[in-house]
Amino acid sequence: MTSELGSFAQETILRRKPQIIDNVIADNAYPLSIIKRLKHFKKEIAEGKIQPLTEDAKDLKKWNRTWLKYKDKTWLELPWYFAETYFYRRLLEVVNYFQPGSLGNHDPFLIPKGKQMKECLTPISLAVDILNGIEDPRLCFENLLHASLWGNRIDLSNFTVSDEIKRRQAMIERENLLINDFPQVLEIFEEQPLNIAFINDNVGMELGFDLCLADFLLRMGWAKKVTFYLKPYPFFVSDAMPKDLLGTVQAFNKTSGHLNLLGKHLQNAFLNKEISVSSDWFWASPYHFPEMPLSLYREISQFDIVIAKGDVNYRRLLSDRHWPHTTPISEILRYFPTSLLILRTLKGEIMVDLKEGQAERLKAEDSDWLINGKRGILQYIEQKKKKR
Repeated sequence: MTSELGSFAQETILRRKPQIIDNVIADNAYPLSIIKRLKHFKKEIAEGKIQPLTEDAKDLKKWNRTWLKYKDKTWLELPWYFAETYFYRRLLEVVNYFQPGSLGNHDPFLIPKGKQMKECLTPISLAVDILNGIEDPRLCFENLLHASLWGNRIDLSNFTVSDEIKRRQAMIERENLLINDFPQVLEIFEEQPLNIAFINDNVGMELGFDLCLADFLLRMGWAKKVTFYLKPYPFFVSDAMPKDLLGTVQAFNKTSGHLNLLGKHLQNAFLNKEISVSSDWFWASPYHFPEMPLSLYREISQFDIVIAKGDVNYRRLLSDRHWPHTTPISEILRYFPTSLLILRTLKGEIMVDLKEGQAERLKAEDSDWLINGKRGILQYIEQKKKKR
């Protein structure tokens, strides 16, 4: 809850969200009328009760049904996940994202996302050069899983991950994994070609390495098809939409060497329908994964493995609850329709499946261990495919 004194959730509302509004004003040439509305929204977050959506938009009724549960609450009296998601949806209403005219479909986070995309090309290119020199496909796979995982440290909506941690090479850091199921994951992927889905998170370094991993799996014959689940509209500042993914492939194609070759592989994979993208409204909704609509549940059940990326997807898998740290994750995720591979850096106050006393030792060693992005998990949860 955002009402938890001294929590990261409360800090999100008190500091991070107002700062994001300031950044949106600074990064966009919005007319004065929009700037006034943004400042009014900032004041509402600091002092007022949450207001409903009022614009003419397809999803207004869905959002306002959830808003009704909290209509007399302030922004510091809400479930954290709802507060965060509703913030981004309200922000899009304020800047006329869903309305006709010159501001329609204008991404308010376009400038920082574009900067992040440009900055990641050189380190990704260097990493791809290194990976092409690794002859052992198993070691290459481990490197790519780590790169995809640690790339999540760079998150434009999160100001708590230090620059030192963000600058770390996004390659193998076994010592910082609290859970490492790589041997089991390797065995599963080597068995037979799999139908795989990514539930993606951030643009830039993370999305770039997600694409590297997908290309590797297809070329090795470990995947027969890869689906990327992306956000339908701007969300959590740096979350990836379909146009961000296509822009990343195009950026790869404008480089040289191994990264350019990777871009061509990816382009061919799209043409051959080995890679596809989807952007269901659910992925940027106020709902947790147990609340997945039936149609999407059935779609997800067709995959052999779903790769869930990042901290927010982890929170949604666990309904963003304060589970005891030793709770077995398999008990919580019984509802999920197929097997899961979780690649997450810790940036939120929720963590399960630890050994007795492990959380206490981590806290004694590092008081911010749950939120500073230093540690991660590479966790596989095997599930029998379910129908509903």
